[in-house]
Amino acid sequence: MTHHADANIRPEADQEMAEIAAYVADYCSASEEAYATACYVLLDAIGCAFLALRFPECTRMLGHLVEGTTVPLGARVPGTNHVLDPVKAAFDIGIMIRWLDFNDTWLAAEWGHPSDNLGGILATADFISRRNLAAGRAPLTMGAVLTAMIKAHEIQGIMALENSFNRVGQDHVVLVKLATAAVVAQLLGCGREEIVNAISQVWVDGNSLRTYRHAPNTGPRKSWAAGDASSRGVRLALLAAGGEPGYPSALTAKGWGFYDAAFEGKRFRKSRPYGSYVMENILFKVAFPAEFHAQTAVECAFRLHPQVKGRLDEIERIVIATQESAVRIISKSGPLYNPADRDHCLQYMTAVGLIYGELTADHYSDEMAADPAIDGLRERMEVVKKPRYSRDYLNPEKRSIANAVQVFFADGSATENVEVEYPLGHRRRRAEALPLLLKKCRDNLSVRLAPERAEAFIELCLDRERLSAMPVNLFMELLVN
Repeated sequence: MTHHADANIRPEADQEMAEIAAYVADYCSASEEAYATACYVLLDAIGCAFLALRFPECTRMLGHLVEGTTVPLGARVPGTNHVLDPVKAAFDIGIMIRWLDFNDTWLAAEWGHPSDNLGGILATADFISRRNLAAGRAPLTMGAVLTAMIKAHEIQGIMALENSFNRVGQDHVVLVKLATAAVVAQLLGCGREEIVNAISQVWVDGNSLRTYRHAPNTGPRKSWAAGDASSRGVRLALLAAGGEPGYPSALTAKGWGFYDAAFEGKRFRKSRPYGSYVMENILFKVAFPAEFHAQTAVECAFRLHPQVKGRLDEIERIVIATQESAVRIISKSGPLYNPADRDHCLQYMTAVGLIYGELTADHYSDEMAADPAIDGLRERMEVVKKPRYSRDYLNPEKRSIANAVQVFFADGSATENVEVEYPLGHRRRRAEALPLLLKKCRDNLSVRLAPERAEAFIELCLDRERLSAMPVNLFMELLVN
């Protein structure tokens, strides 16, 4: 039998990777709305990071991997006195931002939280700035950080519009690794070729499974997975900046590329060019920490709370109408084993809203979950898919995340059917949300900052001209203990 050897001819970079590299290297036309929104995203993400410092489960993961290590020109971790190498600092900042499921959100065929990339961006920018100063060079400014944020949001969000990693069992944090690697490579001084090299390593890496987000395995890894992905993106960008070559057909190589090996042979789809669309349309979690597909269900529950709080024992059934994505990822029956399990359970979050009229991070604790009224209501819930909600969820002109809740009593009476199509953090409700978002930030920053320091920090973030001109190292000094 004659054997035909494979042709060993180095191809051009896959188009999908080349387009991202060109966007990161050359794009400079982000809208004013995108930059203004980026300032709010920055403020909100830092606030979420400070709030996470209340929880020992998070703080035990912070700091050097090896005790006693020192990094004289390392990156700082907000709210702490840690000075770390940029890879570990990206992990720490990233898990703080993500820990309570309270930072911004993007929902499409895939979902995710684009401010997860801020861990890698801030850590690397602080490290570069301190290194530059030590060598007599100028530091990076926060303007570069805001631009990197817009680009990271765009890469993650545009990739998510039509490409569902969850449907092949993979976790969305691969898009955090991708976006972080691309923009951090540019911050490190890489050109198009080196950015492609960094991106190619992302696909060669493969991806984590989603099993830690779903019954029966839901667990706390979902709170540190994005920080881990962002830190890995920084590591791959550092390798590329140091001259590590890439793999130009990492996606398309027959048999061995990502498409054939991990994506059922399908190619990525892209329905719009990279710009600043995602930052302009980002979703904020304003009033309570809850997986975003449930946000409007919790709002419905809050509205119904006055009607049901004195009649909990009379409730016969509760009907939640929702979108297909919510049914697929957060509808659960049976025991819930930890806070990560509870904040990804549509029924649990809705029950808390009906009983208490509020939802905070503390409601996911073991102590609060011991209230028998919560599971009592969960057992009486019916979750149904409403086709219109599923269609409007994917409609680019609407991008709604609708839920409706109605409570039926044993005597035959019922509450109104309360429907909320657009959550408080949606672009269509931005004017209503921003004052409440600032209150959220003030409350969260108060975990570690005195009121006057917190207010000065908020004023800085809302003054884009002053913020953009500030060296990154000075910005980070405002946040350390």
